[in-house]
Amino acid sequence: MSVITLTTDFGSDGIYPAAMKGVILSIDPRATIVDVTHDVPPQNVRAGALALADVADCFPTGTIHVAVVDPGVGTDRAILCAKIADRYFIAPDNGLLSFVAARQAPEQIVKLTEPRYWREKVSSTFHGRDIIAPVAAHLSLGVTLDDIGTPVEAFITLPQPRLVVSQNRIEGMILEIDPFGNVITNITDDLLAGRPTDERVCVVCNIYETWGVYSAYGEQVQGALCALVGSNGRLELAIVGGNAAERLGFRVGMPVTLAWNE
Repeated sequence: MSVITLTTDFGSDGIYPAAMKGVILSIDPRATIVDVTHDVPPQNVRAGALALADVADCFPTGTIHVAVVDPGVGTDRAILCAKIADRYFIAPDNGLLSFVAARQAPEQIVKLTEPRYWREKVSSTFHGRDIIAPVAAHLSLGVTLDDIGTPVEAFITLPQPRLVVSQNRIEGMILEIDPFGNVITNITDDLLAGRPTDERVCVVCNIYETWGVYSAYGEQVQGALCALVGSNGRLELAIVGGNAAERLGFRVGMPVTLAWNE
């Protein structure tokens, strides 16, 4: 029995996730299916890639991660299956695997080329149901990557978010905004290791600044702008008890700077 996760932009209220689950369970009735999210912003490949990377290693080895954010569905773009860190990732070749693969190099990548593992009738607009879901189910039953496709050496990757590191300064950007309105950056805890995180460090975004990097929201007073390292290991900006994005106008792509006074 395998775990199969689903990350899509189909929306939580639509029928498309259910259709994929039905196909999977028709092939492997014992599969455990976990919804990561179906609320990736429509056609936002970068957001889907981030969501996938944020949860992938929370699941046991052998997990099959399915990601479908596919503006190019029906075109000649490839669909890939990659083995990374003893987990399997099935996604269109459009950059969805960028951030997972940046953390650890793939052990094997194949392009899905074997229709015998697809549904008999393949729609040009729903490859998630007709190609990706059945392949995931067959993988869960023990089919190998060599069975389902042909090897590829490279795949499409998204440009890495801007990040500049100097002795007393780190310049990054907002990657995403979580449901609480906290803004999450590409500045990681690894970059902060060995650097000051007390009141000597100033964190600036837009026209706003805050001093110090904290470990919990409750270390600042209600309503304060707070910088902290979140559960995904990235620097966040939050309004304690509020919505930072709405209140301060933070948006994805805005620059975020940390600077130290020695």
